Amino acid sequence: MQSQIEELNLLLAVVDSGGFSAAARRLGLPVSRLSRAVQRLERRLETPLLNRTTRSLTLTSEGRRFIERVREGLSVLEEAEEAVRMNRERPHGPLRVDAATPFILHQLVPLIGEFQAAYPDIALELCASDDIIDLLEQRADVAIRIGGLEDSTLHARSLGHSPLRLVASPAYLERHGLPEAPEALHDHRLLGFLNAEALNYWPVDGLAERGPNIRPSLATSSGEVMRELCLAGHGIACLSRFMIREDLARGDLVGLLDAHIVSPNPRERVQAVYYRNTALSPRIGAFLDFIAPRLTL
Repeated sequence: MQSQIEELNLLLAVVDSGGFSAAARRLGLPVSRLSRAVQRLERRLETPLLNRTTRSLTLTSEGRRFIERVREGLSVLEEAEEAVRMNRERPHGPLRVDAATPFILHQLVPLIGEFQAAYPDIALELCASDDIIDLLEQRADVAIRIGGLEDSTLHARSLGHSPLRLVASPAYLERHGLPEAPEALHDHRLLGFLNAEALNYWPVDGLAERGPNIRPSLATSSGEVMRELCLAGHGIACLSRFMIREDLARGDLVGLLDAHIVSPNPRERVQAVYYRNTALSPRIGAFLDFIAPRLTL
């Protein structure tokens, strides 16, 4: 039974990594071992699971159906094992969390001290990335993502919603005036994102319903850089409330056209994601259960 489970896990590693060589590098095993494991499975099932060429590897139709059931079965088995462990031991071990820089700075950093005091045996690693990352390649256990989720291989746990706000600094508004209607935004300096058209769609009544619907006067790849540009008076930005709540409370930023912002919208979602074939281990569960009620979205 144990050898069969190992073969199934090796098959999943090959499929999720996109090939035998990539899976072997990730697992630190010889390619030949993975190849033999898959061949044993195919012989036992009497059907090919993979289409192999010199340049690519794809699942056969039988392989796709088999993989779906394997993921479900292994997930149930892993959850059962983890449930037993949770009854006899505290969560422990490494936990790598990936999130955009603004989310780490404004939401996670204030909670780290309390979390480490509650779970001293969890070795937390925070990976700041403003791009959507591959959890396998970055060896991330869980990622916090803002917006919609398209990857069907990922399981998502909702952490809440963070409304979008249009904001500018008092200094900018003093120089350029207050936009009285959405159409007036086109006469202002707008701050946008580089290489992320979806983020240059502002869900505002009066602007185009499909994005991008703004033309940035100044663009950046970082949400935190955009916040600093906005604070420095370089233009109007569309940012999530979780990263500007304190700026608004202090008056360093001013909210604009609140009544015209369409809500709810997909960009408001805050989700924790992890691979479906990975059971929610005690350390991941402990982390999400801890931060969820403490986030200020």
